[in-house]
Amino acid sequence: MYWQEDEEKGEKYQVPEDVLDLLFKIECKSLPLDHGFALSEQIIQQLPWIKEEARVGIHQIHVAESANGWMRPDDPETEVLNVSRRTKMTIRVPTTRLEDIKALTGKTLDINGHSLKVGTYSTRKLSKLTTIFARYMDTDGTEDENKFLEGMVQKLLEKDIKVKKMLSGKLMTHKTDQGTILTRKIMISDLDVMQSVLLQEQGLGDKQLLGMGIFIPHKGIDAVNKEQEKS
Repeated sequence: MYWQEDEEKGEKYQVPEDVLDLLFKIECKSLPLDHGFALSEQIIQQLPWIKEEARVGIHQIHVAESANGWMRPDDPETEVLNVSRRTKMTIRVPTTRLEDIKALTGKTLDINGHSLKVGTYSTRKLSKLTTIFARYMDTDGTEDENKFLEGMVQKLLEKDIKVKKMLSGKLMTHKTDQGTILTRKIMISDLDVMQSVLLQEQGLGDKQLLGMGIFIPHKGIDAVNKEQEKS
């Protein structure tokens, strides 16, 4: 845990719309838990320009946990995600590419043997919330949580962001054609609005096409301890 006390910050800020999240409808019954690499490769195959475009992020697909006790499985070797009709596939792109990305609509992707048909999309602006998190953040190979957090502080300072409150989650592994990548969830709180939007627009690290280092809004850091008790 990395924690400093609050300071006054301005809140009046209009979020620009030069980067948006596109929420695609999908037809898909199930997906591998560890599907980030396969999803990325399939989308790049359909949209090769994505590899060269800055500020593109391919969110890994998540399904909602239900109120009747269903919990997201955590064994990628034996379990899969059961995808509901409400589940969306999200890609973060500059608005200059909105026309180009329409080519993905109607395509069927093969995610390690699981069929995923891409439908139409709706758009969503980035958030003004000042508590944001990335579900997966590359640890640069370290399993030491304190070293990981220290590295995150330095990366954020390179963007002129001085972190006051930051938490990380448990280690996770992701298989790619280049080997295994270690990640942790990371949550950052009490940013100012401009810093929050900057991190959402730019992400952190160089693996956003794999769903890593992509920041999304969170309801607040006070809920994190409860979440970590579950993890």
